[in-house]
Amino acid sequence: MGFFDFFKKDKGKEVFKEDADAQARAEAIRKEIDRLGLPGDIKVAVEGSRVKVTGNVPDDATRQKLAVIVGNMRHIDSVDDSGLAGGDANAAQPKIHEVQSGETLSAIAKQYYGDPNAYNKIFEANKPMLKDPDEIYPGQVLIIPEDATASA
Repeated sequence: MGFFDFFKKDKGKEVFKEDADAQARAEAIRKEIDRLGLPGDIKVAVEGSRVKVTGNVPDDATRQKLAVIVGNMRHIDSVDDSGLAGGDANAAQPKIHEVQSGETLSAIAKQYYGDPNAYNKIFEANKPMLKDPDEIYPGQVLIIPEDATASA
């Protein structure tokens, strides 16, 4: 994927305090990745609100989820995964959607697939970040699986 920008202000999961130093931020991010059970040998370096992830991942899906997991953290504005091995670094970036106030996965599924009952496609693509299809928040970035046919 390369470099991925997340333009959000004070939104996302807070895994570290805003005034935490780079090492504390990196450790907190690493713990969250471990907690979610993402496979691979992943290293994290933080500079301000930018995160660089390096190491090895098994496939494109893990690479994409890693960028979204880290980017959905509060106080993180961009993720650089160009240092990851595994998967296809040159693969097309996934279609993403930033959740707006009042949206549900069903509404998002209707927008992209024309069918609100297709929400489970989006839910499954965003595991382990999502534990429940009803627990999304404004500003959260979600991966929209490629078989989406309608445009956003």
